[in-house]
Amino acid sequence: MPSTLTLYMPQKLRTAPDGGIDCLVSFSDGPGASRPVAHGERELPPEGIPAYLAARKSGARSFVLWADEHRQARVATLVTLSTSGGRAQFQVLGPHGEPLGVLTRDKAFSRGLRTRWTVSRPGAPDAVGYKGRLFWWCVWWSCTPLLPLMLVAVLFGGGGGGEFPRSPRRIKWRSSGQVPLEFRSSGNTVKLYAPDLDWRLGAALNALIPSFDGWIGNAWDARKD
Repeated sequence: MPSTLTLYMPQKLRTAPDGGIDCLVSFSDGPGASRPVAHGERELPPEGIPAYLAARKSGARSFVLWADEHRQARVATLVTLSTSGGRAQFQVLGPHGEPLGVLTRDKAFSRGLRTRWTVSRPGAPDAVGYKGRLFWWCVWWSCTPLLPLMLVAVLFGGGGGGEFPRSPRRIKWRSSGQVPLEFRSSGNTVKLYAPDLDWRLGAALNALIPSFDGWIGNAWDARKD
């Protein structure tokens, strides 16, 4: 049975004493209830939020996953290795600085039609996944002339209860003919199928992917305060 990591991004999630926690990752390894395992917080540069947001535009990200809202112990840390030519690479470190893996994001049309995510782990072959299925991308692009009308309908229809249609976001990674993990856009969940895959790497990936949501999405690390 696969393990499941779920990312929660409540609009006003501020569980730390000084209000710094912005996302929560829960973990479930069976039919029972999930439990919180990581509390996400941006790791800001010395220049503060403006510098983080400026670097963010180039694809840089930096955040800490804490074991609890009081920041008593680190679960993992994600740092940017490089951002150039449509490619951004991130290293995930354990609580003592040990490398857990490298996550690589290649923007759409830079090395293929779709955004490509690569998960690299020590001692394991790379796992490569592509954002969305080609069929659903064709459906999405065929509907783009109607997007302005959809936006108006969402803004002014039925008391604001509608939701703007999202582009395809599901990612299924493949490695040596196997599917070690999968990101499901419904509920922002990561399924871990490979038993040797470190859940902390999966948790960092689960927090990283939604941080690249476009203006339609609600990127948890983009707040200006």
